[in-house]
Amino acid sequence: MKILIIEDEFEMLKNMQNSLEKQNFVVELAQNYKEALSKIGVYEYDCILLDISLPDGNGLQLLKNIKDKGITDNVIIVSAKNSIDDKVEGLDLGADDYLPKPFHMAELHARINAVLRRKNFKGSNVLEIANVSICPDKHSVEINKEMVSLNRKEFAILLYLATNKGRLVSKSALAEHVWGDYIDQSDNFEFIYSQIKNLRKKLEEYQAEIEIRAVYGIGYKLQSL
Repeated sequence: MKILIIEDEFEMLKNMQNSLEKQNFVVELAQNYKEALSKIGVYEYDCILLDISLPDGNGLQLLKNIKDKGITDNVIIVSAKNSIDDKVEGLDLGADDYLPKPFHMAELHARINAVLRRKNFKGSNVLEIANVSICPDKHSVEINKEMVSLNRKEFAILLYLATNKGRLVSKSALAEHVWGDYIDQSDNFEFIYSQIKNLRKKLEEYQAEIEIRAVYGIGYKLQSL
């Protein structure tokens, strides 16, 4: 799962980043309005953590910009401005949640997971496709009730394709979502192929009733057998 943190306070930014990366999230950062705007819409995020007070703009205006463009990324406002007016305005503009500072990182994790469950898993903790069960909270996969060992990237690829089941996911979208925006510097996608190959091998070994189908020159699609 991929998170964008929009926060101008450096220590808070790094604390949130370190905490979320320990939970195996891919984390990207923006410290001001302009930097955030340059990322949103170009990259896709599972969740955006948005501070209201930015040095060069207002976070609520950025939220309005996001929703006016039809961008469906989840947004949690994380702000020291704990006024009821800001909370109501943020939720009215389309924010999914509002978390006032200060807060415990455990609560932040819980809020993010709750938002993701509502959007991607219809409120459930587990995504089930055929005989495959994926639990994002535990970063675990079971096939026919048997635990399957996946590395971090294999799990991220499977989860992203599963949440987009039946849709064609481009190689660039998959790479950027799992590896982050540094893949802009890469001129090929060789680093994806080995992970996909190993993931397919494990799915076949455990007799998963799903498959990852390659669409030549474009990307991949996860579908039931």
